[in-house]
Amino acid sequence: MKLVRFGARGAEKPGLVAADGRIKDCSAHVADYDHAFFAGDGLERVRSFAARPDRLPDAPAGVRLGAPVARPRNVFAIGLNYSDHAKETGAAIPAEPILFMKATSAVCGPHDPILIPRGSEKTDWEVELGVVIGRDAHYLPSKEAARGHIAGYCVANDVSERSFQLEHGGQWSKGKSSLNFLPLGPWLVTPDDIPDPQQLGLRLDVNGTRRQTGTTASMIFDVLHIVHYLSQFLVLEAGDVIITGTPPGVGMGMKPPQFLRAGDVVELAIDGLGSQRSVCEPG
Repeated sequence: MKLVRFGARGAEKPGLVAADGRIKDCSAHVADYDHAFFAGDGLERVRSFAARPDRLPDAPAGVRLGAPVARPRNVFAIGLNYSDHAKETGAAIPAEPILFMKATSAVCGPHDPILIPRGSEKTDWEVELGVVIGRDAHYLPSKEAARGHIAGYCVANDVSERSFQLEHGGQWSKGKSSLNFLPLGPWLVTPDDIPDPQQLGLRLDVNGTRRQTGTTASMIFDVLHIVHYLSQFLVLEAGDVIITGTPPGVGMGMKPPQFLRAGDVVELAIDGLGSQRSVCEPG
């Protein structure tokens, strides 16, 4: 099942993607894909009428897509989770997942512009697998227990300003949280359609040139490990988003480094989860 949100920013409606690709409007049945939706029986309610999408109205043709989940309470991010990416940055392979946060205000739609922050000269790209939490998780007893707390998966671009991140002191969050620094979507795909999240190809192009190619099979810490691990330190709340690291090919790792400028076009995709296309604009 593919969940989608559509409409003007701040006024998105919940929908689903029918087998023929049409977006169907679910707003008469659920308010939004938010904490209350996931914490309750929202997914089962949508599943109950997803089998008859012909009974749902169509969304307007060409409508804007928002992030497939409403603004989450938390966005957690895992750094250096691909060994080949750690190598290109000169960092050691982590012994435990490296956690940082992105501001939830960074979340935007999959085709919204990437906004280059004022004064930025080092805005970078990172294709990542996003994981959406379906039920609150705290002190999960095992990796396997984490499986029942995942609502689904989506494409994420962990846009990063490397100077803000690395040259201004403090945590990484400073370079990860600018406006529109987390395009999500186009869809949230439920686990029944993604039987193995560790077998997904990832790719990203800048101006038509391939920059990143990878597979989630190369993650140091897999999805279930990450969800279980984080639950030992904090409460993962329904609707929260976890982004799980990026494969090699980021601009910072190129020789010489290359970064995004206004007018650049960033396209990224993950097998089974759809694709994004964003044009860079001044912030």
